[in-house]
Amino acid sequence: MSETSRTVLLVRDILRLDEDEAGLELDAVWKDFSERHWQIGRIFDDRFAEIAEDLELDETAVSPVKRRLIGAYFCHEYSYAAAALMNPSIVPHPDQSGLGHRQQRFVMSMRAVGEGHISSVAFREGIIGPDGDFRLWPQSGPAMAGVPDDRHDLGPEGATMVHRQPGSPISNSVLFPVTEAQRNGLEDLRLVQFTHDDDSREYLGTYTAYSGHSIRSELLRTKDFASFCLEPLSGRAARNKGMALFPRKIGGRFLMIGRQDGKNVTLLSSDTLTDWDSEGTPLLGPAFPWEFVQMGNCGSPIECDEGWILLTHGVGAMRKYSLGAALLDRDDPSRVLGRTACPILSAAESDREGYVPNVVYTCGALKVGGELFIPYGISDSAIGFATATIPDLLRLMV
Repeated sequence: MSETSRTVLLVRDILRLDEDEAGLELDAVWKDFSERHWQIGRIFDDRFAEIAEDLELDETAVSPVKRRLIGAYFCHEYSYAAAALMNPSIVPHPDQSGLGHRQQRFVMSMRAVGEGHISSVAFREGIIGPDGDFRLWPQSGPAMAGVPDDRHDLGPEGATMVHRQPGSPISNSVLFPVTEAQRNGLEDLRLVQFTHDDDSREYLGTYTAYSGHSIRSELLRTKDFASFCLEPLSGRAARNKGMALFPRKIGGRFLMIGRQDGKNVTLLSSDTLTDWDSEGTPLLGPAFPWEFVQMGNCGSPIECDEGWILLTHGVGAMRKYSLGAALLDRDDPSRVLGRTACPILSAAESDREGYVPNVVYTCGALKVGGELFIPYGISDSAIGFATATIPDLLRLMV
């Protein structure tokens, strides 16, 4: 590394401080930021270790105070949701212990857009009970920008493992782009709790990786929201956005809802979770004015006694987004048993203004007893929540 690089010059300036000056500077940083970030001292220590390795510094020759101060100079806050917050999905929480009657914990993901229009995935935890009553768990301050904790690349086109900071709640976690294919964002995660043939469960989520000039679909895998595997999908279907996985195999195959032509909803199938080479079978096309421009899924299909409920979105005049629903046959999801002729949710007057006006959108709902709990984005600026009973929803279908 050049002896006159900005990194070298900055480290030299910090090392020239005497210990008292360095201590006062670190105290000031600590006063400003220690209450805003989880384990900020560990973050500073880890950042210093990276800088020391790059510059081949003798760490033993640097005092603990100056190590942390150097780490602080190479960190900065990033307002990951400063521009927009949108497109939530929701799954049952890994921990369902100690709950009251008919209560259920959940994990909700959200697409957050910060400076530079870079999208990341944020999480919130909560509890929902009878009659749709719910509460979200508290969340601390903004996330710290930087390399994710304990990241392991497994090859340029392979999977990447990212681990949550030990002891940090799920609600404080943000998945930030970590590969070149994700450079400009992780968009619209559609989470589902997937049950494998051996009855084991894991959380799977499809999302769009955006490099700034191209897109591809990728798969998130986790069992506990502490360790995440981010893996690209292959095949012709993976070149498109908006893929949503069924929560179990059907007929011995993995099934996915997609939109291969940008307008219609298709049914995809594969022998593996990661290779989706099929062009798919047409499933739903725009039939009503509120969806004439295009249709798409709004998350993974939800299994009920009557079949699979598929939430959809439609785009109509003036680029107004609305939510609808369809019912698919339980054993043969290529059969559409019914669909809503009118939207089940549209932007109301108070919800129409925002980063992208006139939009309501969700990436997944949660079945709670006989109801659907639906978090949804409001004009890409906030998250709202709606409930609908399954019988009421089915009665709206034609």
